[in-house]
Amino acid sequence: MRASVPVYNKPDIIKDQNRELRGTQRAITRDRAGLEKQEKQLELEIKKMAKTGNKDACKILAKQLVQVRKQKTRTYAVSSKVTSMSTQTKVMGSQMKMAGAMTTTAKTMQAVNKKMDPQKTLQTMQNFQKENMKMEMTEEMINDTLDDIFDDSADEEESQDIVNQVLDEIGIEISGKMANAPSAGKGLPSASKSTAISDEEIERQLKALGVD
Repeated sequence: MRASVPVYNKPDIIKDQNRELRGTQRAITRDRAGLEKQEKQLELEIKKMAKTGNKDACKILAKQLVQVRKQKTRTYAVSSKVTSMSTQTKVMGSQMKMAGAMTTTAKTMQAVNKKMDPQKTLQTMQNFQKENMKMEMTEEMINDTLDDIFDDSADEEESQDIVNQVLDEIGIEISGKMANAPSAGKGLPSASKSTAISDEEIERQLKALGVD
């Protein structure tokens, strides 16, 4: 059987490395604190030996003090390096997350592109445009037809209303004049020609309205 290869999650590796770096930083800080304590003890011992006049002991302790101080300086350099590594690790972790996001996005786009058929999509859009144009043309034809029907009917009704109004006015005027006209038995004079409406005037008004 083929041996299975363990798969490591890269974000977990970054997390583990950050944890180790933090542990290393704490250890360096503890070592520095111990060196500082040893430095103070050596300084006190040197002062003590100096008071007693023991020069040889002072020289030995002074050399030890120099070594302790050098080591303490090294701890600062190492601590700075660890901090830099920690920062770089965090940057790498962020870059890996972005790479993962881009990978996921690319896979999603590939899946969508596989399901989408450009030719079918284009054909669908063309069919939609074609049917939409047909619908617009049909709607326009129907609207034009309805407008023609209702406009003709409205014009006809409006013309008839005007004719009726004119005839009513003429009828009312004629009726009024006929009612006010004196009867022939009383021997009163007839209405003057200037106040009477002739047939020619009526025909002229009807022709002006388009009524034959």
